[in-house]
Parts: sequence; structure tokens; C-alpha cells
Amino acid sequence: MPPEQSAEIRAQSLANRGGFGSVKVAATINGVAWRTSVFPHKSGGYLLPVKASVRREAEIAAGDEVTVELDLV
Repeated sequence: MPPEQSAEIRAQSLANRGGFGSVKVAATINGVAWRTSVFPHKSGGYLLPVKASVRREAEIAAGDEVTVELDLV
């Protein structure tokens, strides 16, 4: 995730962090929406895990550059 968005997630989620510093989000890629958590990455950003079922439905693969819509939940 780009640094600007990572900083915003960090600031907005101070009181609502879960285990390992995770933050609950609603994510959308190519019209496919699901709920998950983002996890802090050692680089200072966040990691968004994308399940195989979501990748298939969104028609994306490892290495693809995608646009992600995230909402904190």
C-alpha cells in the first residue's frame, strides 16, 4: 500500500487495532468486495491478503497491478 494511505490507516485505526496490529477493512478489487484485515508490514506500509477465491473472481494473478478500494470497518 502506498505510504499516504498507510499513514491514513494507521491514524484512523489507533483505537481499533486487532492482533498483530491488524486493521479490519472492506476491500474491493475489480468489483469483487470482501471483508478482511490489513497487517502492518516491516516497510511501514500494510499488507492486504487476497484469498484465492477473490483472485479468481476478480480475474487477477500474482504480480498484477490492481486498484483497491478500502474502507475501515
